[in-house]
Amino acid sequence: MKRFLALSFLTLITTMTQTNVLPADEGLWLFNNPPKKHLKDKHGFEEPQTWYDHLQKSSVRFNSGGSGSFVSADGLVMTNHHVGLGALQKLSKKNKDYVKDGFYAKSLDEEFKAVDEELNVLMEIEDVTGKVKSAVTKEMKPEEAFEARRGAIAKIEADSLKTTGMRSDVVTLYQGGQYHLYRYKRYTDVRLVFAPEQQIAFYGGDPDNFAFPRYDLDVCFFRVYEDGKPAKVPHFLKWSKDGVKDGDLTFVSGHPGHTDRLNTVADLEYQRDVRYPFALQRLNRLEVMLSVYSGRSAENERKAKDLIFGVANSRKAYYYGLAGLQDAAVMTKKKKQEKALRDALTKSPDLKPLSSAWDTIAKIQTLRAQNAKRFNLLEGGQGFNSLLFGYARTVVRAAEELPKPNEKRLQEFGESGQASLKQKLYSKRPIYSDFEITKLADSLGWLTEQLGAKDPLVQKILAGKSAQVRAAEIIVGTKLADVKVREELYNGGAIAVNASKDPMILLAKLIDADARKVRKTLENGYGEPNEQAYDKVAQAKFAIEGTSTYPDATFTLRLSFGPVKGYVEDGKKIPFQTTYEGLYQRNTDEKNRFPYDLPENWLKRKDKLNLKTPFNFVCTADIIGGNSGSPVVNRAGEVVGLIFDGNIQSLVWDFVYTDEQARAVAVSSQAIPEALRAIYDASSLAEELISGSRK
Repeated sequence: MKRFLALSFLTLITTMTQTNVLPADEGLWLFNNPPKKHLKDKHGFEEPQTWYDHLQKSSVRFNSGGSGSFVSADGLVMTNHHVGLGALQKLSKKNKDYVKDGFYAKSLDEEFKAVDEELNVLMEIEDVTGKVKSAVTKEMKPEEAFEARRGAIAKIEADSLKTTGMRSDVVTLYQGGQYHLYRYKRYTDVRLVFAPEQQIAFYGGDPDNFAFPRYDLDVCFFRVYEDGKPAKVPHFLKWSKDGVKDGDLTFVSGHPGHTDRLNTVADLEYQRDVRYPFALQRLNRLEVMLSVYSGRSAENERKAKDLIFGVANSRKAYYYGLAGLQDAAVMTKKKKQEKALRDALTKSPDLKPLSSAWDTIAKIQTLRAQNAKRFNLLEGGQGFNSLLFGYARTVVRAAEELPKPNEKRLQEFGESGQASLKQKLYSKRPIYSDFEITKLADSLGWLTEQLGAKDPLVQKILAGKSAQVRAAEIIVGTKLADVKVREELYNGGAIAVNASKDPMILLAKLIDADARKVRKTLENGYGEPNEQAYDKVAQAKFAIEGTSTYPDATFTLRLSFGPVKGYVEDGKKIPFQTTYEGLYQRNTDEKNRFPYDLPENWLKRKDKLNLKTPFNFVCTADIIGGNSGSPVVNRAGEVVGLIFDGNIQSLVWDFVYTDEQARAVAVSSQAIPEALRAIYDASSLAEELISGSRK
């Protein structure tokens, strides 16, 4: 990215007020609490609950990270190319690179099954706040409270799974103010239908990332199957042939990953001083390692493509997020808002006790900072960057956790998540020994750098050898690349694991006690007090500002909305959309040099395209990472676009929403069928989009 964030963060938040009136069209709204009054009063939008229910059940979550939607009655799912990138890479092999060259299945027989994709569709939401909170009493110590809360959640999830057969997840909202049970229909037979070449899906590459104007066909299609046949889905989104016009109201339904908008000032200061700088150090190191590895050969580049794309994208997001946190104007504004809320509490004797929550949150940041590095390296796995280590840890911990009562297990081993856990553990994704050695060696070096070569655990891990030699020794010696070996160890439990001499299993066992210790320290000393304190913050906000607000993002389904709208940047008016004509102009201006070169088909078939076709557009809908692949719909609930990015100014949305310049970026619904027909000879797929079913 060559540009820097030009707009002052002070300017970005000047429209924020200290009342309960949300500025502009802000919000990552729950589907069981959409802002109907705001939509009616400001936009004249007044649809029945069935409109929201249909959009909810047409929306899809990719558990690999990202969003999507059903766009035909025959289980066709639309998402981004970069959301499907992992699946494409796992299906690729030497001399058959679907990421680079694209893919199109002309018939059902040619639709390839993705290796380990799981898609979830939210079917039901139940408020279980009372059940979870009633499990914790005032007399409980933090450790007791944590165990009681975890036990209550595990029981709710297990009972729901047993009763409904659906994946059941209790979601923490308002940082502990509410708990909702989300029930999902799971699809695990997911097959690839279409993907364009990455060069057109990510046209403009790094320089144009988080920018606008854009010219990206960032789209990918999958199909879900049941009983070996395309699934017949009752809810899917109809396709709009007309796309959008300037000023049109649009809605986005997707799964934003994480925001910190409700965080206290002390919490944000921790993000600024500890979390973001540490994450950037790690991402910068990873990016260098991956670039060096990729540069050695075309095959290496293919193996690392998915990971290096994700790392580079995250690095940019963290960079601009940290810039926002370091802007004194942001903290000044947050402090004023926080003071206003706390001052309001002091005016009510009943509410005054809630004000202690801010002091609690500030106090526990010290413990959080003291343990964060070790937690990230050991429990978070940053010191052991290998797919095979992840498998080893799952096997080792399953041997200890699964014999326990469900409510006593670590959360990731609960009954409700067993099916998803096994699907990942038994994945047949390709594993490349040379790449695993490179990643593990780099992460062991990072571990040594951060904890110090004299750290007793580091010395045990390296066993007197260099990080490179130790990594090679472990990867060459392990048998965990074999799915059958993983399955035997998992099913064999403690007896099988304790008898294993596999070096990766031994490594996982070696660090497990230390990893569990730092996890427990943070759960009891930070996590539980933090959750109880934020419960009070939520109560305070509800009491003073009302309940018509939205919780921070949690990678669960949310609704956002806003008009299609251009903006002004550096005195220049940025139009709301681009066209195919602009794509070819950009290609010509840059003389077809990377990353502005076009795939061969796009050069040969230019004359077949209607160059006036809208390509990408922007709107003010509130999105964040995880919304990639979200459908954009109009008032009628028809697909008018596909979210794939935000501009640079939107990166402040982690902490505060603004619509002055920040925009969500989408592929136009008009661009997709036009490209399918003119460039890819995929008229049958285009027709399925338009008609809503296979012919």
